[in-house]
Amino acid sequence: MESRFDFEEARVIQELTDKKIKKALLQLPEGLKKEAVRLANLFEKETSTELFVSGETCWGGCDLALEEAKILGVDLLIHYGHAPFMKKVEFPVLYVEMQDKEPINKLLELSKKLLKPYKKLGLVCSIQHVYQLEEAKKYFEEQGKKVFIPTKKGYAYYDGHVVGCEYNSLKLISEKVDAFLVIGNQFHSLGAALSVKNPVYLLDVYNNEIVDMNKLRDKVLKQRAFAINNVKEARKVGLIVGLKPGQQFGSFKLLKKKFQDQGKEVVTITMREMTNDKLMNFYDIKAFVELACPRIAIEDYNKYERTIITFREAQVALGEIQWEDLLEHGFL
Repeated sequence: MESRFDFEEARVIQELTDKKIKKALLQLPEGLKKEAVRLANLFEKETSTELFVSGETCWGGCDLALEEAKILGVDLLIHYGHAPFMKKVEFPVLYVEMQDKEPINKLLELSKKLLKPYKKLGLVCSIQHVYQLEEAKKYFEEQGKKVFIPTKKGYAYYDGHVVGCEYNSLKLISEKVDAFLVIGNQFHSLGAALSVKNPVYLLDVYNNEIVDMNKLRDKVLKQRAFAINNVKEARKVGLIVGLKPGQQFGSFKLLKKKFQDQGKEVVTITMREMTNDKLMNFYDIKAFVELACPRIAIEDYNKYERTIITFREAQVALGEIQWEDLLEHGFL
């Protein structure tokens, strides 16, 4: 069965050949590691390159397998599923964005009724659908709507492109639009809903439906308020510093001093990958602040038996900003 994604095999083969790459490391997102055998074998067959496949988790363009690549002594990291994220990467990386080839015209038709009340739409997407933004824009303009595709900002690589950890481009146009439509998946659309006050809708290309994200947003907000209160009441707090170069958000030094000033015991903990087992080893710590990817605390709320909040949420727990500030300016 042909994949709905474009793996750009010919471009990768050409790159390996032209640059005479002797060894390369192939890095795939979790849901696409099943393609590893096919791709590695194909590239070795068509080139003189020896291929390694990263078996470590990969959660985004922020999560490059640079340490593995250096240990293996490869000449190139082939990173699938994301656009460039980190501003300075002192290692050769070939990004394969994996365009989703599935048409969206039927879903656009399906969205017409739900989006009818809104005259001005903000339109964004995950990296796999950037090439479909103009198609969607034209469709809604033909329905008489004014459509805004935000200029890239922050970690976004293209206009209209969103990444999981920040949505500054949406905030720039939030006053101009009545609602946002996100083409892609729940992960990116929930992030948008937690970042702007506007209604957010998901054009879900994987479940073939249009989803009002505000219901899920309200559920998540209750979870976040509960988690922040738990940290306020905790006697001991663990500050988790992420070791992945692209997943470092906030100052642990600032938080440590401020929590200590409130009479709390604080320990700074380093982790490459957070798991429930790792947290449970610190059996006497009931609350953590993670300074790695801010989506870990939010997305994986039910995975952990301990309370985890983000840097911005920690500022609420400390009284540095108000809960209303998060609601006004976003959690990401």
